[in-house]
Amino acid sequence: MDNIKECLNEALKIDGSVGVALGDWSTGFSLGQATTNPRDFPQERLEQAIALNSEVIKAKNKTREALGISAPIEDILITLKNQYHLIRICDVIPGVFLYLVMNREKANLGLARLRLQQLERKLRM
Repeated sequence: MDNIKECLNEALKIDGSVGVALGDWSTGFSLGQATTNPRDFPQERLEQAIALNSEVIKAKNKTREALGISAPIEDILITLKNQYHLIRICDVIPGVFLYLVMNREKANLGLARLRLQQLERKLRM
């Protein structure tokens, strides 16, 4: 696990971050996770989210392919009343994605997307 923990801890510094995880979307396995407050957002929840969001990525890829769209997915945004859930598909490491949960009141979505892209480029496994 080269610098996974370092990248996840850097992602937690993004304004509004509540939790972050790295996952393998082909298997649904979590490769690492970090949270700002384990009592409010336990790591087990992040592991479960990785497994379930792997299915979201697979479904979106099927949709994209069925529509004849060849461009790959960069990210997927799920907007809840009080949170943003940002799924960033890694270009650097095929089959891997970053999952970031943010408090919607404190987050800057544009900066979060940019920061995840920068962190992805630094990721080594």
